[in-house]
Amino acid sequence: MYDTALNIKQSTLEPDINLIQNSTLVQMNNLVQKYDLPDIHVLESESNFGLTFWQPDNFYIILGRANSAEHSLHTQEVVNDGIRVYKRPTGGESVVLSPRMLVFSAKISSESLGKPKDIFRLINAKLIEELSETGIKNLNSKGISDLSIGEKKILGSSMYLNGKTLFYHAVLNINEDISLISKYLKHPKREPDYRNGRAHDDFVTSIYKEGFIIDKELIKASIEKAFNNLFKELGSYMN
Repeated sequence: MYDTALNIKQSTLEPDINLIQNSTLVQMNNLVQKYDLPDIHVLESESNFGLTFWQPDNFYIILGRANSAEHSLHTQEVVNDGIRVYKRPTGGESVVLSPRMLVFSAKISSESLGKPKDIFRLINAKLIEELSETGIKNLNSKGISDLSIGEKKILGSSMYLNGKTLFYHAVLNINEDISLISKYLKHPKREPDYRNGRAHDDFVTSIYKEGFIIDKELIKASIEKAFNNLFKELGSYMN
């Protein structure tokens, strides 16, 4: 009797973990917003070609089009820290944005855009060419659309195709602590072959961590040059 009563007493005092988790998930799903961060406005440009940069002013999490908070995020950590979560219209996996990263996006309107893989390959080739000029070595195009230093990812990108208009955006890790990614993001369900099951901390790096302490404005200028060359190659100059 005593043991039974004690168990009942304890069960009434102990929190229901499932209830807490479900409550967190509901709260998290209610917080997910439609993507409207500054780089999306490049789509409003009247030009066929456009490029914009955005330096995040805070921490954000961006879900890919097919991602859900439940399967992609450590929701309790996200809720506890008050991180704002958005869902973008493009594919790919979820990402963390921070003030130590650089976000850049491009709009390309054309009658014949080609296959997405070919566009990613062309963009990465231009980026590698110009970023190498800043002194960053051992840059590679990996997976479908990543850039890496050696076997570690420094840039992820995705695109959205709507009729004759393509929206491309990317995030480059200049100097963010990789542990931040592990804190908020679960291991993705899908991953590029070169990841080989590695955890975030072993898979992602930053330009600074790899020993390339390069001014952000120089990096930005090199990316802008890469896209200007790309736009010229596609048949027009960026306005």
